[in-house]
Amino acid sequence: MSMNDIIVIGGGPAGLTAGLYASRGGSKSLLVERGVFGGQMINARAVENYPGFPSGIAGIELGSLMQTQAVKHGLQTLIAEVSQLVPGPTHRIVTTEGTLDARAVVIAAGSQYRHLNAPGEANFTGRGVSYCAACDGFFFRDQDVAVVGGGDTAVSDALELSHYASKVYLIHRRDQLRAGQVLAQRAAAEPKIEFIWNSVVEEVDGDQMVNALKVRNVRTDRVHRLKVAGVFVAVGVVPNSQPFADVLKTDDAGSIMVDQELATSVPGIYAAGDIRQNSPRQIASAVGDGVAATMSALRYLQTQP
Repeated sequence: MSMNDIIVIGGGPAGLTAGLYASRGGSKSLLVERGVFGGQMINARAVENYPGFPSGIAGIELGSLMQTQAVKHGLQTLIAEVSQLVPGPTHRIVTTEGTLDARAVVIAAGSQYRHLNAPGEANFTGRGVSYCAACDGFFFRDQDVAVVGGGDTAVSDALELSHYASKVYLIHRRDQLRAGQVLAQRAAAEPKIEFIWNSVVEEVDGDQMVNALKVRNVRTDRVHRLKVAGVFVAVGVVPNSQPFADVLKTDDAGSIMVDQELATSVPGIYAAGDIRQNSPRQIASAVGDGVAATMSALRYLQTQP
């Protein structure tokens, strides 16, 4: 394949913005995405905190608009999975659709949902275990469900599920939420939501589908059986940095380490969005990262022969 000026890895908000700025900046640019354009935001029924949409916008619609805008300005795209990054005078990217070369790279591969690693979780994934309330909530209309977690995502999921379920148990290992005040107040005011504090899920149980959880109180060690038809896991994310971890510096969590220009430990390679260290993991910040990383990459290209 011919040489690219900039290859962007990942088609979420950071990657699509990087692709937009790269193509508008006059570089020959290619964005590689392994699945659906839009990243994790496509799972959000309503994005209410992205500037410019006072009434909110569906995540899948926002992702589609971002993709359309980037392609309109000349961005080329490829559906493929990246397995390896080989730095050099020109950087080589190994994918399921062949090997690609670029003078600069912006890694915006995002993150994936963290699992509980509890017995039964893997077996019942898709059969009562879910990581996306916006995707699967309607399957549990008039049934009791549980959400595991205490951050913004968990509380948002609980509120989303309250539109469908008859009861939503919010299971959190601490005695207070980590979510923002507005979300926490909404959850506290929702009569369908019941909090189970200081507790963790020890096992996911069921027959063909989930029918119960074994829940342990971390203070008393008491275990009780909670009857639910589904459980939604919202305990954080893991950066998708595995293909790059052997050539780029990462922190203990696997996030790619960057400087103030979003440059990684290898010249000409940048990281943006959820995959980089200390990311706020918000759509707006991912978009800003995409801009900053690409502008840094364009400046870098100007210094190269």
